[in-house]
Amino acid sequence: MSIKKLGKSDISEFAQLIRIFKKVFENDEAVANSELLGKLLSNPDFLVFVVIINNEVIGGLTVYVLHRYYHTKPIAYIYDVGIEPSFQGKGYGKALMAEVCNYCRQNGFEDAYVEAESDDIHAVEFYRKTKFSSETNATHFTYTFDDDKS
Repeated sequence: MSIKKLGKSDISEFAQLIRIFKKVFENDEAVANSELLGKLLSNPDFLVFVVIINNEVIGGLTVYVLHRYYHTKPIAYIYDVGIEPSFQGKGYGKALMAEVCNYCRQNGFEDAYVEAESDDIHAVEFYRKTKFSSETNATHFTYTFDDDKS
């Protein structure tokens, strides 16, 4: 097993990860085209890490780098985390989280955080098995901008 931070030319591996996300999160949206994936991978404030076994992506996560106005160190917002279902429960997700936290520590981040909906028991239990610093309950508000609504 290896964990790799994707670069701007790793579009194929990013697309593989998105297909895993679609399966894990039961999402039926289409995978974006290569141009958009390349643009995301070229953004220094968007990071993608993948877990590879036998030259195949079996999972990974995405990170948005949040810059702050009170501190000079950024925060890593871990957005999506997913491991191919047949590889879950074998420690790959925990190793991935540990590697990403190590990357953030070594690259001057203040901290990293990830959110899980409280009714997503599988995700909450997974994060509780990782080496986290604190847990906070929060209420999430969404503002949707749909052109079809008046």
